[in-house]
Amino acid sequence: MWLANCNIVDVESGTVLRGRSVRTDDGLIAEITSGGPPPGADVHDLGGRYLLPGLISCHTHLSVVYPFSATDEAENPALTAYRSAVRAQDALRAGVTTLRCVHEQNRADLLLREAAAHGWIDAPRIFGAGRAISRPEGHGKGGACAYATGAGEFGAAARQELRAGADHLKIFITGGLAHEGEDFAEPEMTDEEIRATVEAAHEHDTYVAAHAGAWQAIRQALAQGVRSFEHAYDLDEETARRMREAGAFLTPTLCVTRSEGWMRAKGFEEFSIRNALDAADRHLDSIRTAVREGVPIVAGTDYPPGDDVDGVSAHVHEMLLLATAGLSNLDVIRSASLTAAELVGASSRLGRIAPGYAADLIALRDDPLRDLNAYRDVSFVGIGGRIIRDDDLGDTRTAGQRRP
Repeated sequence: MWLANCNIVDVESGTVLRGRSVRTDDGLIAEITSGGPPPGADVHDLGGRYLLPGLISCHTHLSVVYPFSATDEAENPALTAYRSAVRAQDALRAGVTTLRCVHEQNRADLLLREAAAHGWIDAPRIFGAGRAISRPEGHGKGGACAYATGAGEFGAAARQELRAGADHLKIFITGGLAHEGEDFAEPEMTDEEIRATVEAAHEHDTYVAAHAGAWQAIRQALAQGVRSFEHAYDLDEETARRMREAGAFLTPTLCVTRSEGWMRAKGFEEFSIRNALDAADRHLDSIRTAVREGVPIVAGTDYPPGDDVDGVSAHVHEMLLLATAGLSNLDVIRSASLTAAELVGASSRLGRIAPGYAADLIALRDDPLRDLNAYRDVSFVGIGGRIIRDDDLGDTRTAGQRRP
């Protein structure tokens, strides 16, 4: 299939390649030309829209229940998978073609990844953590996590998730905002517990992502080899500098502290909303510090990325917030493409429009390099060379219709 009459946004150079045609074959980008497709080709005309890599969301929970206290840790895995599948398909239709999941009840991320591989469901590409690992009384309490105490148990729990098929591991090194009386600066793991988890990850040639509220625990985890941090509600310059020097990535999830209307609509407890709003200003200042210090930033929501937040998808909401933290338009685009692909270890096949890369593509009507609000109107989505939706053609196909 050829995608004709499109303007390609080159996320490496930050330029627009105008009047291009893209040939896809066997799920990959096979050819990019400055002329039109050959006579008789299977052509899909994009009408001059801007073509970009599909969005990569680096902090996703598909199985989460709101309010958090409604979570049933004994839930039938089939119910968890159904709920997660709907959210995965919502994300795909919103233009999110790759998800990094960082805790799913009943390892729903790994189940969906397998179902998609069999062709039973259309879903984004999934890099999954399975279940996050938490201390029994830690931030993951009540969230259907794997629970551990001490280095031996953390190492064993980590290996169990990896044997189940996890692509990376997730731990909670501080408290958070979800629970009443919780302190996001309070450390929750020992050096030995963190190190045991990192060692298990290294045995499988992968890495650990850490829920991290504040700088003290981030420094602790950096020293033990953690290279992916989530949230950073309170981050100082020295810690940001250490993160950059260590090559660590940060997923800010700014929407966590800037989505009051969405939280109320989802039935969040009042204390959770208050905790989020109270942390909002410090959170934004911290991410501005990270940006100034050159920490690699990737986009992720903590919420289902296809959910509507203030009229846009949660993922686009997060991207717009990253611009308020000081990222240039190009770096915001890279946070959901090039940089995100590097974090998940797929920079040779995801995050760019180039021959040999996955044909995971979205189209916008306007140039996002000039105005990020162009992402408010994702009008075309394709994954693996298959068209999921094209609003300009009145295409009402929905993810999940395909059958084996």
